[in-house]
Amino acid sequence: MVFQSLEAKNTFAVFKLNFYNMNTNYFKRSYFVIAFFSLSLGFVACSDDDDDTVTPTATDPNAGLKSEIKANYADIVYASYEDSYNEALELQTAINAFTLSPTQAGFDNCKQKWLDAREPYGQTEAYRFANGPIDAENGPEGLLNAWPLDEGFVDYVVGNATTGLINNPSAYPNLNSNILDSLNETGGDKNISVGYHAIEFLLWGQDDPNTALKTPGNRPYTDYLTAGGTASNQARRAEYLKLSASLLVGHLKTMKDTWDASKSNNYYATFMNLTNDEALTNILTAIGTLSKSELATERMEAALKQQDQEEEHSCFSDNTHRDMILNAQGIRNIYIGEYNRVDGSIVSGKSIQDLIALVNSTLEGELNTLSSTSMTQVNAIPIPFDFSLTQEVLGGLGPIQTVIITLQSQGDKISELASALGITISTDL
Repeated sequence: MVFQSLEAKNTFAVFKLNFYNMNTNYFKRSYFVIAFFSLSLGFVACSDDDDDTVTPTATDPNAGLKSEIKANYADIVYASYEDSYNEALELQTAINAFTLSPTQAGFDNCKQKWLDAREPYGQTEAYRFANGPIDAENGPEGLLNAWPLDEGFVDYVVGNATTGLINNPSAYPNLNSNILDSLNETGGDKNISVGYHAIEFLLWGQDDPNTALKTPGNRPYTDYLTAGGTASNQARRAEYLKLSASLLVGHLKTMKDTWDASKSNNYYATFMNLTNDEALTNILTAIGTLSKSELATERMEAALKQQDQEEEHSCFSDNTHRDMILNAQGIRNIYIGEYNRVDGSIVSGKSIQDLIALVNSTLEGELNTLSSTSMTQVNAIPIPFDFSLTQEVLGGLGPIQTVIITLQSQGDKISELASALGITISTDL
């Protein structure tokens, strides 16, 4: 720029230094100063090669907070998968000991370890539908938690003592991990060969169809005794159980490792390289879909509509009430940014709740109320779940229907939250 006087040039130099130290809130004021000086001091002309023009760039005022939310989310995911893996190891140890020397006490211990293993894993369901490794094309979700399971695909059932893979040595003379994995969902979605629910069936057996008895399955431990035992193919049944436990541990290790910050070239690295809004889109899609479509509709409403214990999540052990509670807790974990580990320690940090409180405090209050209410309501469902199904009807005012409505509303509210953040998500399956 060419100025008429040294005074004008010096005055502009001061302005130019200040301009570069000002934030965008003062940008318009700076132009006012230019206008003032141009009138009072006068610019003769601007040269063609002037390169002093500064173009402001838009910044996200919540970028730092979003980055912290993303990092805390990844920490929670890893911690819960690590807990799931560790608990599965405990289950595997119990199963190996039991099958080596079957006793009632050993069998009961296996059942308790299975129940313990479900506690952290049930909360990891909040990471599904997030465009992540659990649901990837070759992801392990179907090998871990697929349901409902056709019991006759695995072992004997009432009225058919020779059905199932265990009782078919002619077709499968040598059971091994590859065979069991490859047979999962072969020929039908209910042909579940591995995972938590295959192990559950091998420990509890079929649930009693008379739900009024309020009892789980009652498989005898003698199904595993090779001398004087019940049923047949006891050694194959024991081998099948051990293989299933080993596969469970292996698939959970895959999930643990892929979220491990200490490893390279894994999904953790991929996730942390996502933009903040990409990560938030995945996170919100996951908890919104679990709340509205998977938990409320697929796992609760479908079972209530059909009044069928075969449609409940953990029908053999009658542990479905815990599944519902843990899934709902997983959603809340992500919303408030906190996970209580099996050892009693807590992983916590910045949360979606913190972010939406800054953007729309009214919406934060509404969502927090729905979240807290859903936890209260799901804990209030009478147990066992299969008996509760028979005590109310779809569309009524019973405790199951009540929590279905709350969870569906919560899913819709999460979509509103996303919109308030400038993000579009779908919570429908």
